[in-house]
Amino acid sequence: MSGGKLIVVPTPVGNLSDMTPRGLEVLKEAHAVLAEDTRTTGKLLRHFGVDTPLWAFHQHNEHRALTGVVQQLKGGVTLALCSDAGTPGISDPGFLLVRACVEAGIDVECLPGATAFVPALVTSGMPCDRFLFEGFLPHKKGRQKRLTALLEVPCTVVLYESPHRVAKLLAQLQDLGAGGRTVALCREISKLHEETLRGTVDELAVHLESHPPRGEYVVVLGEAV
Repeated sequence: MSGGKLIVVPTPVGNLSDMTPRGLEVLKEAHAVLAEDTRTTGKLLRHFGVDTPLWAFHQHNEHRALTGVVQQLKGGVTLALCSDAGTPGISDPGFLLVRACVEAGIDVECLPGATAFVPALVTSGMPCDRFLFEGFLPHKKGRQKRLTALLEVPCTVVLYESPHRVAKLLAQLQDLGAGGRTVALCREISKLHEETLRGTVDELAVHLESHPPRGEYVVVLGEAV
């Protein structure tokens, strides 16, 4: 493998069998693996017998670490970038590193692979020829304003939400008059207890009252009709 390159490596969002042979090859041959959480990625590497050194690269050190990582890459090393799960750069700090590499003229390659929102979008049964991926909404400031704007988007909308806030999200949609909007809640994608709930915002809000949310959710919201 030639040096001086950042390779973005998707990792499984659930079932470890989703890891691709090409991704494993890159992880084995890279000089080091940049990880959002070295403990999480370390478990993955040990499972597949990969002993490549791990370097921490996460939201708490991303700005401080950028310069050093870019210098390493300029020096001719090949680094693999992993997030905890899925494709780095999608709702995680990997974006900043990719941008810094592009600006510095460093070669960047992204392998195709796992990401949570694509299977959720497809299995929702909603149109996916056009969609808006929003990712995580603001927790407080600007959340209501952003939700109001999303309800006007003329296509399917995809959001990420934690189990602690998904019921709140449905309640906020109801407050905005979107209780009759079609929605799908997808959780534990590619894991043992994978589940997709489909219905209206009102129906799933009632469901969650008696079925406490568990696991990370992908929320797929249908367009206004």
